[in-house]
Amino acid sequence: MNETNHSQVTEFVLLGLSSSKELQPFLFLIFSLLYLAILLGNFLIILTVISDHCLHNPMYFLLANLSFIDVCVASFATPKMIADLLVEHKTISFDACLAQIFFVHLFTGGEMVLLVSMAYDRYVAICKPLHYMTIMNRRVCIILVIISWCVGFIHTTSQLAFTVNLPFCGPNQVDSFFCDLPLVTKLACTDTYVISLLIVADSGFLSLSSFVLLVVSYTVILFTVRKRSSASMAKARSTLTAHITVVTLFFGPCIFIYVWPFSSYSVDKILAVFYTIFTPILNPVIYTLRNKEVKAAMSKLKSRCLKPAQISTLIRNVLFLETE
Repeated sequence: MNETNHSQVTEFVLLGLSSSKELQPFLFLIFSLLYLAILLGNFLIILTVISDHCLHNPMYFLLANLSFIDVCVASFATPKMIADLLVEHKTISFDACLAQIFFVHLFTGGEMVLLVSMAYDRYVAICKPLHYMTIMNRRVCIILVIISWCVGFIHTTSQLAFTVNLPFCGPNQVDSFFCDLPLVTKLACTDTYVISLLIVADSGFLSLSSFVLLVVSYTVILFTVRKRSSASMAKARSTLTAHITVVTLFFGPCIFIYVWPFSSYSVDKILAVFYTIFTPILNPVIYTLRNKEVKAAMSKLKSRCLKPAQISTLIRNVLFLETE
């Protein structure tokens, strides 16, 4: 009898962001535009870093990888959330639910470690400028990126191990727009108190340890910058402000959801929207607005790709095809 019950749940119902039918078309438009902006903004940074030789250094290599992970973070659940805003029954299969859990922890875990790597890069650049290119050589940069993905994979595998064998035989409504691990485990037909503690401990350890490393790194860097209060440090301060802003925007919601035990479902839903949609769209804005080199490289890319002669030729070709 128990075996039969355990095999009953083959899909979950996602309650989404709002149950208001009047509000859903508006949310569909807003989040479609935000997702498009995430793709355009982050892929523009990747293309700019690849195309401009002046940006072929460790800091921008890591920045391009951050933009790629931001696209991944935004893409694991946002397209389905947008599609679900147009349908009445928002369901997701059991396997697809596990896939969402796997990818959210893979990408967010990887991004945490990558942000630590970016802090280490700034530490070496500012505190040991004469040895910067020796320490942060190409091999080291690639290793740091590989480590971030490996840590993300280990983290998500450990998280998924808590869920994959849980029996689901009754409730199947997830009060979110994607399968968030703490919400899914609460639907299991067994006592999940210990499992919930392990999930919080796992995610909390990665979040807090990464955040502590970042705080220590940026504290040392800020003291160094303060001692060297010269014109050459103005650029360093600007870059640090951008990094610290991104770290705060990303880690704030993550730590609140997984470490703070008294948050409500509505608050968790808002914070989940923040770190899956708003942080990926804010990262390119923060880095481009505060970075003259990136803005200059984007201007050069724009001038190369959008030359007046090319635009006029394109318009003539379009008009010619229409008359044909």
